[in-house]
Amino acid sequence: MKNINKSSEKLIIALDGMDKSNVFHLLKKIPEIIWVKVGLELFVSEGPDMLSKLKDNGKKIFLDLKFHDIPTTVARACFAASKTGADLISLHTCSGVKALKMANEAAKEGASKVNLMPPKLLGITILTSWTRESFANDLLINQPIVQRVKHLADIASKSGLGGCVCSPREVQFLREVYPETFELITPGIRSLGSDINDQSRVSDASEAIKMGASKLVIGRAITKSKDPAYMFKSFCDKVAI
Repeated sequence: MKNINKSSEKLIIALDGMDKSNVFHLLKKIPEIIWVKVGLELFVSEGPDMLSKLKDNGKKIFLDLKFHDIPTTVARACFAASKTGADLISLHTCSGVKALKMANEAAKEGASKVNLMPPKLLGITILTSWTRESFANDLLINQPIVQRVKHLADIASKSGLGGCVCSPREVQFLREVYPETFELITPGIRSLGSDINDQSRVSDASEAIKMGASKLVIGRAITKSKDPAYMFKSFCDKVAI
């Protein structure tokens, strides 16, 4: 296909539910993969060494551990994470402005200690599993999710973060506010008609890119497919616009 590298830059392959052997088997089968996401499952089971192995294989890493704690702890975590070579690091925007600003400075400092480019920090807005009903019933928050996402994205931007993570439902109105340099990373990507599993606010890949997403996080639709290489190339075709 044409421009597969350009298309692949828009796809972050989530390695959730895989062990080390599964991961490197997948990467060998699909060498065109540029970005991978290391989340809690893989990081806890395989440890930080997994990140260095992925970097040795030439992959760009979205370290998606969603840090959320008091400001000092979040900053120290980002300081340590930035030394792993991760290119993107997530933390919950609702940690607050002080935590976000401290984390951003700590990430820059950590990366400089090992002569690396600083990672972009991404503020988690509202997880794609939340619905308006569960938001109100579980958290007693009656504010519409869209309104809360707008507020949290504003906090991320004003705190100097490099972007935020949002569902496909919120990409379009955020892109109308923020420039291309502010990354909008979008999980919840599914093929039309596929099972949405535990996510609620989902979208098709081509639609999300057209609405302004910078990169799409795609996991099971590729990694659990009978033909992962075919599915990867299929998603590359969808985002080649």
